[in-house]
Amino acid sequence: MRSRSRVLIAGILLAGPLAVTGCSSTPASAPAPAAKPSAGPRVVEPPAAAVSVTPGEVRLTPGPFTDRVRLSGTRLDGATVHGTLAVTSDVSDLLALEVRADFYDASGHLVGSGRFERADGESAAGSHAGNGHVAGDDGIAFTITAAPADAAVAAAVLSIPVLVNE
Repeated sequence: MRSRSRVLIAGILLAGPLAVTGCSSTPASAPAPAAKPSAGPRVVEPPAAAVSVTPGEVRLTPGPFTDRVRLSGTRLDGATVHGTLAVTSDVSDLLALEVRADFYDASGHLVGSGRFERADGESAAGSHAGNGHVAGDDGIAFTITAAPADAAVAAAVLSIPVLVNE
């Protein structure tokens, strides 16, 4: 009998905390505390599988940073796009920049993508993932090559998923 009592008491002790956790002292109508922002990975929209393009066109897709920059000298050279990006919103140091290029054939189908990245502390003659850049007073010159480099590219659509100033 003593053994049964011990098992019963042990069961009550184990079940007690489970029953208590189901109770809440907060009324049901009280708002839940706000969730803290996550520092998780950055989510970038995938490129469109097909777009309407004009052969030789290089265009910038409107986004959250496009009003803070000026592109100049953009040109398409085979499977490579070249240009210069200047930050126009302020004069603080540029900490991080990413320019993405999605390359399309003459019928508007996606044939490849590439990106240019610049992070704080990189030298002006440095390069990232095969794409070079040179900083200057007129902006940052960039070159982005499609993958695969032998793709029949007719147009490029640029986007700026990252732009961080001090």
